[in-house]
Amino acid sequence: MAIIEISIVPLGTATTSVSEFVAAVHDVLAGQEKIRYQLTPMSTIIEGELDTLWPLLRKLHEVPFEHGALRVYTTLKIDDRRDKSATMDDKIISVRNKTNE
Repeated sequence: MAIIEISIVPLGTATTSVSEFVAAVHDVLAGQEKIRYQLTPMSTIIEGELDTLWPLLRKLHEVPFEHGALRVYTTLKIDDRRDKSATMDDKIISVRNKTNE
């Protein structure tokens, strides 16, 4: 199971706002099975098997082009842990268990 952080930035658009592009990306994510995802203020976190995620990442990168962007800048961070299962929730719980909150 991999956890991926993706940030897709459309460039060459008529406005500096990107929320419509982000919404279009999330419409694609909503139609996917076998993955979990979470919107954050600066990116989206996706959880699933790499064989499922690789083609999906390509599809997500294409979304801004389909909505009029002339250039797209996408960054990825991949946490591919193979010694044990670790979900998005597991990582958050692990940190919270170590804080004084």
